[in-house]
Amino acid sequence: MKKASLISIGAYVPKDTLTNFDLEKMVETSDEWIVKRTGIHTRHIATGEITSEIATKAALVAIQRADIDIKEIDAIICATISPDHFCMPSTACKIAKNLGLEGITAFDISAACTGFIYLLELAKSLIESGAKKNVLIIGAEKLSSIVDYSDRSTCILFGDGGGAAIISARDNNEILDVHTASDGNFADLLITPGGGSANPASQAMLENKLNFIHMAGNEVFKIAVQTLTKSVIDILQKNSITSDKVDLFIPHQANLRIIEAVKQRLNFTDSQCVVTVGKYGNTSAASIPMAINDAYEEGRLKNGDLILLDAFGGGFTWGSALLKFGGR
Repeated sequence: MKKASLISIGAYVPKDTLTNFDLEKMVETSDEWIVKRTGIHTRHIATGEITSEIATKAALVAIQRADIDIKEIDAIICATISPDHFCMPSTACKIAKNLGLEGITAFDISAACTGFIYLLELAKSLIESGAKKNVLIIGAEKLSSIVDYSDRSTCILFGDGGGAAIISARDNNEILDVHTASDGNFADLLITPGGGSANPASQAMLENKLNFIHMAGNEVFKIAVQTLTKSVIDILQKNSITSDKVDLFIPHQANLRIIEAVKQRLNFTDSQCVVTVGKYGNTSAASIPMAINDAYEEGRLKNGDLILLDAFGGGFTWGSALLKFGGR
């Protein structure tokens, strides 16, 4: 039986940027304050682009690098919390249209910042069951559309972008293991309250800014560090792999303080860790594939490298993955 392998990676970021100095003019904050607490210097903002367009541009890069005919793709799954449309059609269906693909499986998932890990688990299952041969997975966000730029606690964190990968049936460099989990007891700590059946669209919903991201930052920070650390320990132990055997540790890029805390607890070196939060901010489901792409384009990620992914997001959701990069 052939294994599921991540054979290519691609990413796209909008050209416009929002710097900390720009934010100083919008809310009571400073570059020094933001950098000290988050490690973020700038984030990309999509102007005149929607999530499906961001996703399509990232997908085209991954498809070109995979060296496969676009018609060989038989499924598209998109992870996003900022879809083009609240209910339907799915962002994945619009991506398929943009790529000129008809008659294939296409759907969205919502797992917040853990979205790409969930995508890996789904694609691995589809490939290894024999149901599909080439699955395009995409984490894409236009978070600027659901961020309140008068709320200092959230507007400094989030940016827009997309990352995509092709998961294919191969004989080597497989996705070794994926763990995902959730706990809805903490749902209110990181939430977009409005727009759904709990708080339907109304004038009051808009006036109370329930259509924007709301976050209890300190509580999320504490739980995130503990959960991310345990998730990595569990997957390494299950697969009898020690941290020194990992070529690259690529965590969700939410906050530099969280990344540093997890890195220290797990004894990863600076050379093992990929950190991109400073230039992109938190791009939710797009965060990990964008970081993988950066490592690839910088020459840090090579065919056959063992990479460890780790993410935590609203829901709460979390997950980790171990995989060998490249399908050749």
